[in-house]
Amino acid sequence: MPLSDAKCRTAKLQAKPYKLTDEKGLYLLITPAGGKLWRFDYRFAGKRKTLALGSYPDLPLSEARARLADARQKLAGDIDPGAARKAEKQAQTKQTENTFKAIATEWYNSHSSRWALSYQERMQRLLFIDLCPWIGDQQIAEITPQALLTIARRIEERGAAETAHRALQTASVIFRYAVSTLRATSNPVDALRGALAPVAVKHHPSIIEPAQVGALLRAIDGYQGTLISRCAMRLLPLVFTRPGELRAMEWAEIDFPAALWSIPAGKMKMRESHIVPLSRQALAILAEIQPLTGGGQYVFPSERSTARCLSENTINAALRRLGYSKEEIVPHGFRAMARTLLDEALGYRVDYVEQQLAHEVKDPLGRAYNRTKHLDERRRMMQAWADYLEGLQTDSKPAANVLSFKAK
Repeated sequence: MPLSDAKCRTAKLQAKPYKLTDEKGLYLLITPAGGKLWRFDYRFAGKRKTLALGSYPDLPLSEARARLADARQKLAGDIDPGAARKAEKQAQTKQTENTFKAIATEWYNSHSSRWALSYQERMQRLLFIDLCPWIGDQQIAEITPQALLTIARRIEERGAAETAHRALQTASVIFRYAVSTLRATSNPVDALRGALAPVAVKHHPSIIEPAQVGALLRAIDGYQGTLISRCAMRLLPLVFTRPGELRAMEWAEIDFPAALWSIPAGKMKMRESHIVPLSRQALAILAEIQPLTGGGQYVFPSERSTARCLSENTINAALRRLGYSKEEIVPHGFRAMARTLLDEALGYRVDYVEQQLAHEVKDPLGRAYNRTKHLDERRRMMQAWADYLEGLQTDSKPAANVLSFKAK
């Protein structure tokens, strides 16, 4: 006798599993745990098999019979319905795994542990804000050059031409990864070479005229913000690292007796560990803030959570509050300041300066210097630089033996 919905609904549990038979091989398996499972027993190629159709009441009786009819139709066509179901699931899984977003996420997770925090944040924005909302759900092998160009044009229209180029470069890396893992056969970004207008190289705004540098340092010293942001601003000119490296500075990286800050490779843009000799002025700033943040991980923690470092915009916003526009100075501009004045005002060898900036510097044989090369010379240079800045800060006029000049 065929089943009814009422009989399925009121079926009682028993100590052992039992079946409620419907028709044409369909039955409802009642388990001691309370499960009500639709099953279909059939034979294919001489073997007895069972096909799981779903569970009641999520799959009502009428839909269970419809799935049974589909399975019997496949059998009539000499198709194993169980094997067909498995192939469908694999195809669905493959389709989900081969979307641009899935592959981009896989690529990001496999590489991001080696990136600096600032680069991780930039890549997240490019992938999950600029690219994935538009093509994330598409099969990566089906994405066309036209779709990518539309994304790039949309970014250009908001005035971010450089970001448009970076978005295409990032997409290209993802497509190359997909090709190497056999989930795509070509890179559609290759067809877009020259499609975007080239971006003029822009240097970070900086102040390099000594008298103006002194005025900036005095303004920073009088900043009325929090001690954390004030100390970060005071330290940045002395070490002239990239702003993200300073924000992520950890107490465990500071060796006070040796007066050294050792930055691990994972935080550096060039993925090479870096040593920063600390002048007595830099050590004094660290000693000033240590009672406040020394019990935590970061020297400059976020004001919202000590589990995170200072936000990317904090120093930039502080400079604006001091009256300096983004056309005059940005946090990255302190590197250009040091690069220029150490060479032209203090006369230090360019390779010492470049090495301290964590740029790749090669010896006469073409080999890259390691992080400890010229460390004694760089110690003296960093102390001389700190003394020079201190002199500019305390004197409204540049020293008599220092030439003032304008940026080119």
